[in-house]
Amino acid sequence: MQKVKVGVLGATGSVGQRFIQLLENHPFFTVSHLAASEKSAGQTYGDVMKSRWKISADIPDYAKGIVINLPKPEDTKGVQLVFSGLDSSIAGEVETEYAKAGVMVISNSKNHRMDPNVPILSAEVNTNHLEVLKAQNTPGKIITNSNCTIMGVTISLKPLFDLFGLESVMLFSMQAISGAGYPGVPTMDILGNVVPYISGEEDKAEEEPQKCLGTVESGIIKSADFKISAHCNRVPVFDGHTVCVSAKFKKKPSKEQILKAWKDFSGEPQKLNLPLAPKQAILYREENDRPQPRLDLDTERGMGTVIGRLREDSILDWKWVVLSHNTIRGAAGAALLNAELLFEKGLIPKG
Repeated sequence: MQKVKVGVLGATGSVGQRFIQLLENHPFFTVSHLAASEKSAGQTYGDVMKSRWKISADIPDYAKGIVINLPKPEDTKGVQLVFSGLDSSIAGEVETEYAKAGVMVISNSKNHRMDPNVPILSAEVNTNHLEVLKAQNTPGKIITNSNCTIMGVTISLKPLFDLFGLESVMLFSMQAISGAGYPGVPTMDILGNVVPYISGEEDKAEEEPQKCLGTVESGIIKSADFKISAHCNRVPVFDGHTVCVSAKFKKKPSKEQILKAWKDFSGEPQKLNLPLAPKQAILYREENDRPQPRLDLDTERGMGTVIGRLREDSILDWKWVVLSHNTIRGAAGAALLNAELLFEKGLIPKG
């Protein structure tokens, strides 16, 4: 089978590096286009990244000799799909230009997330939202990931929302420093400290899950009608966002019903046996002190959603703790899983 040619925009950044790592020897995709800023353009990826590679594994050999371009669609050379890890200051316009040039864009940036005909696609949660791509008036289409903080939260809510309905959600995040990119949060600000503010994060956490769990009506996505209140905090953990969630349901379930809903939950990635799909979409830990980033972060190769501490809430109905890998499940891994889904559903030409 001829592989689909893909590109990575923002290839030198922390999310871009994850894309490079996860795309090594991928059965569907081959990387032929890397793009970054002017200071990197014209150089090979290996030369640029000698002192900038921040992932524990080495730079994949396949990427070292690729010459970095500026993020311009005219340099794509037959690329059918790009993964965007661009900074939001430029992502919106650049991604639109690629879509106008007929390239499929799967974005990790915030710019297009709340456009009514752009899905915030979470592969296990809302595959039906792909219907709205027909309403995008460009030859290429744009699909986005959700914010990394609420990726695992939305997955934990999906089976409960479907079975019991939701009235309101309260969440408190403890977010890893890798979520701030590189060089990220200054050492003197984060060591031995908790920073109770992340710019723009609470707004995203309070509106994106409703869109993810919404319905498609007349070619646009209508958000679900429950409310969220969010407190977002940066903590001195390298990888892994931990979120404490409380929820009030339209029909209060029992603990046994919630646990069964999580255990039975699966989606299109599991049915299609996609390469990056976790075999078990949600893993519940019975131990009182789990999940923990140090112990549970690599569950299902970083693609699992790990939940623990389900107990009754004295103000709402139930509360629990969610852990997900912010740069894999919350960013590059989720985008790649979305691309695998599009490929298997015939929305990307197979060559």
